Amino acid sequence: MQPIDDQKIYRLIDANYNRAKEAFRVCEDVSRFYFDNAEWTRSYKDCRHDLTSAITQLNTADLIRSRAIDEDVGRTSSESEMKRSDMRDIFYANSQRIKESVRVLEECSKLFEPEVANQVKQLRYKVYALEKAVISSF
Repeated sequence: MQPIDDQKIYRLIDANYNRAKEAFRVCEDVSRFYFDNAEWTRSYKDCRHDLTSAITQLNTADLIRSRAIDEDVGRTSSESEMKRSDMRDIFYANSQRIKESVRVLEECSKLFEPEVANQVKQLRYKVYALEKAVISSF
């Protein structure tokens, strides 16, 4: 069995943390400016802050130091990422991005801090419920 390469795991966590926070912001802004829904807006904002609280229990300096943008072999966007037909598509794509990224964060943080993984898992379930409420309103 090979030893864990912490820098590679930190890089993975950093990328997914950034991805999730960006997607949370899109969903928050759709809730705020498109739906004018204070409850959803607050919920997405709280989720974004909860994610920050969880991830900052890890060594954030190591996360940032592990960032290697120029070496990222997956930087190009897929064709489907460049197409959105309406606000529902934008919201849905970003909601999926949140769930996918949060799952990666949950799994990878188990290697360093199991309690962070548990916090992220609870956040993921909040997102499932919130997504259902918003999607049903389109």
